[in-house]
Amino acid sequence: MRSLLVVGGDHLGNITDQLKELGVCQICHVSGRKCQQVKREIPKNVDAVLVLTDYINHNLSKVIKQRAKEQRVPIYFAKRSWCSIYRCLTAGDPQRFLSSTKPRSHVH
Repeated sequence: MRSLLVVGGDHLGNITDQLKELGVCQICHVSGRKCQQVKREIPKNVDAVLVLTDYINHNLSKVIKQRAKEQRVPIYFAKRSWCSIYRCLTAGDPQRFLSSTKPRSHVH
């Protein structure tokens, strides 16, 4: 299962549908507006993190980047436009995102 944590943006609108077309099965969204959201951890089942840079404070961006690095989760930074998100995730190759976010095996 491909899962993506999207950080930033109040509402994702049709971005969720477009992410599903790209192969994302589960989307978790954190708006990033509230100060307390800095304390949230990246869920263990997340295969990648997408940070919408134009709708997030710098401190949360820094914290998410560090946590993704610690958990070895790929992190992507894009503006909240589908064009920017698609370019960031795929770099012109739609299979790039899918191959870089292979599901990790979870030990229970």
